[in-house]
Amino acid sequence: MSQDIDFKAVCENLYDAIHIADGEGRILFVNDAYTRTTGIKQEDILGRTVAEIEQEGKLYRGSVTTRVLETKERVDSVATIFSLNKEVLVTGIPVFDEDGNIRMVVTNTRDFPELKRLERQLLDMEEEQRRANEELAYLRNKQSGRKEIIYRSAAMAETMALIQRVAHTDANILITGESGTGKELIANEIYQASNRHEKPFIKVNCAAIPGELLESELFGYEAGAFTGAKASGKAGLFELANTGIIMLDEIGDLPLALQAKLLRVLQQHELMRVGGNRPIDLDIRVIAATNKDLREEITAGRFRRDLYYRLDVVPIELKPLRERLEDVGLLADTFCRRFCRKYNKNITLSPDGITELQHYDWPGNIRELENMLERIVVTSPSDIVIDRSIAYAALHQGKILPEKLAVGGTLKEQVSFFEKELICGVIKREGSIRKAAKALGVDHSTLVKKMRQYKEG
Repeated sequence: MSQDIDFKAVCENLYDAIHIADGEGRILFVNDAYTRTTGIKQEDILGRTVAEIEQEGKLYRGSVTTRVLETKERVDSVATIFSLNKEVLVTGIPVFDEDGNIRMVVTNTRDFPELKRLERQLLDMEEEQRRANEELAYLRNKQSGRKEIIYRSAAMAETMALIQRVAHTDANILITGESGTGKELIANEIYQASNRHEKPFIKVNCAAIPGELLESELFGYEAGAFTGAKASGKAGLFELANTGIIMLDEIGDLPLALQAKLLRVLQQHELMRVGGNRPIDLDIRVIAATNKDLREEITAGRFRRDLYYRLDVVPIELKPLRERLEDVGLLADTFCRRFCRKYNKNITLSPDGITELQHYDWPGNIRELENMLERIVVTSPSDIVIDRSIAYAALHQGKILPEKLAVGGTLKEQVSFFEKELICGVIKREGSIRKAAKALGVDHSTLVKKMRQYKEG
């Protein structure tokens, strides 16, 4: 049902100053905001023509009404208010009747100081937005933490080829593998190669957040949802990752109750904050990772079968380092050079040192190899070659130099120590002096003599 609108009341409640004149330039109406902006009272101008007021030269100069009547077009100008000694921005717009004659001229007057304040506020907001965008880009870059994936093995080459095939899709991915095999690096690679690489990338360690907090951290909460909740509520990590990718690391440690809620989120593409009643639409891709065998977890009743199938659209299984020994040498050399730059050392890795590293089964995988190379570089004197004896000592003793030797120990002392460590280690590994001599490429008598010297020493 239509309703008459009181346009005078509307004008009186406008923030901007309104000045209306008829087709002769006679002032018909000014609102309260006009008086507030210009200091000119209504009784001083109503019923008078703009030309008369300007000719008098007491109230203002630079009115646009006369020019609008002449040009029959919108006119923008700067007027001067004499009583306040200030300038204002005025815009006059013609209103035509059915015959094309000007019936009214409506002039809008804006205060320059107010415009300047709004302009400064806008510039401040733009600067704040720029800083926020820069911070977001920095945090996103740190979150993705892209590092080069170093490999030579066929197993890793196959994994990288699979990543290139599926990264640009929105299929959920489940990365499995032992701790230290590089699951997070693989997730980073998928993110960088995906169509969402400029969107958020949020990583969540499901095992690191206490179970009682995990739901509100993942899905957020509304104001007053529980004791201690923020008055404004809080967006969860899924909301923060919206339009991008979320990585759920250690997904095998997610409590069963939350597994059901996660399943609903993945199925319905929406979530409900804790204490909320309004669904929030989600456009998100999920990468899950775990070092557990989820099939065993399902059999044991600790993981939902339906959630497993929802996550396991594209499975990526990372082989342990002991099953891709071709990568050990390349990784070790890379880590050695990286830590030499970091600690200003000049240490190199010899071929027989790499061979010794390849004899180890690496239960801690790449992370253990990286930590061991850092330990070697940090504890060793500069300008040495990491040979087989040094590698063996690092692997089995957890240190490079014995406690009795200072960093400045003589070359003869250090060589003697490392030789003894190597020979004793190989004998232990091979089970006899004769087999150890064969493995080391020396005569049995030479090794017997060495062992006698060690005992006498």
